[in-house]
Amino acid sequence: MPGFEWIDEEEKLAVSSIFDNGGVLFAHGFDAMRNGIYHVREFEKRCSAKFGSKYCQAVSSGTAATKIALKAVGVKPGDEVITQGFNFIATVEAILECGASPIIANVDRSLNLDPSELEHLVSSKTKAIVPVHMLGVPADMNPIMEIAKSNGIPVVEDNCESVGAGYGDAYLGTIGDAGVFSFDQGKIIATGEGGMVLTNDNSVFKYACEYHDHGHENNPAFPRGLDTCSIHGFNYRMTEMQAAVGKVQLTKLDKILESNKARYLGLEESMGESFSFREIPQNSKIIHDCLIFFEDSSIKRKQFVELLNTNGFGTKNLPDAINWHCAAYWGHALEENQINRILPTKELLSSAIAIPIWKRKSIDDYIKSGNSLRSLNKSTDYKID
Repeated sequence: MPGFEWIDEEEKLAVSSIFDNGGVLFAHGFDAMRNGIYHVREFEKRCSAKFGSKYCQAVSSGTAATKIALKAVGVKPGDEVITQGFNFIATVEAILECGASPIIANVDRSLNLDPSELEHLVSSKTKAIVPVHMLGVPADMNPIMEIAKSNGIPVVEDNCESVGAGYGDAYLGTIGDAGVFSFDQGKIIATGEGGMVLTNDNSVFKYACEYHDHGHENNPAFPRGLDTCSIHGFNYRMTEMQAAVGKVQLTKLDKILESNKARYLGLEESMGESFSFREIPQNSKIIHDCLIFFEDSSIKRKQFVELLNTNGFGTKNLPDAINWHCAAYWGHALEENQINRILPTKELLSSAIAIPIWKRKSIDDYIKSGNSLRSLNKSTDYKID
């Protein structure tokens, strides 16, 4: 379930407190006005402690975080970056913004990057690999990291859609050379807009810190107006309001995930074993963001979607927003050979239905809906009431 469903008086008070302490909405400076409170810097520290990342740099969006992380690991114009055919278009946009060429791999039935395709796509031009942990489920990171390390290629984890999920003993976003989070309105932690770059590499952090802030080095020997710089940058800064909300949302994350799991399991168990569910890689800790299953029959898929809409659940990206989440539809951004390569991904995604997990729906609601889906699955003439 998205974090916006959990926004209440706590977030409202957090934002109001900014105006009670000087009203500074900017992450830097204005020291005399803000009573020693720096929300963005505090949010970064709390994320670092929560997720076990040595460095966290808050930025304006998950898309910005992806671009910054790619540039920080050395991606330049003319390079190639491998990513996957099921993602939000922002990942490809970030690659293109770096002047690089996206190389698109098919996904497996986990709906994440298929490691068996990865090695065949690596070339002398490959300068980064971007596995995207889609809709709450980790990519199979062990084989991906093995291939990346054997070829000396940095890995940037796009974890915009799976904040709080884990693989092995680590949180997603902390396994590769860098990881990125999104906090937009639909994400598990919602600040309206916002993102984070996570890394344990000081050089990656230094670049991210400077690049997102017009190249400022924040040299302690100089006031900000006379600050030093060694690279040009851009403005991808997070505001104090976003960070104030983010700090509150972070305290709710574990409860959100607990609530997700209870509803997800109720739905999955009531649907029964006759459905073909999305595969979950071993060593994974998922966040139960949505339950995805596959159905080859277009007639039955339509009935399933109608049932979910009638019961007020809807679907999440599959199939309602597939054009923005399947790279096979992005002829405006990708070369034809990339589109043709991932037709198997298009076919797989076209058979998928993603059921979102909502706070507004109770566990009993999910159990009842699961029972209805199971009845429909067994029937050849099921009618929607």
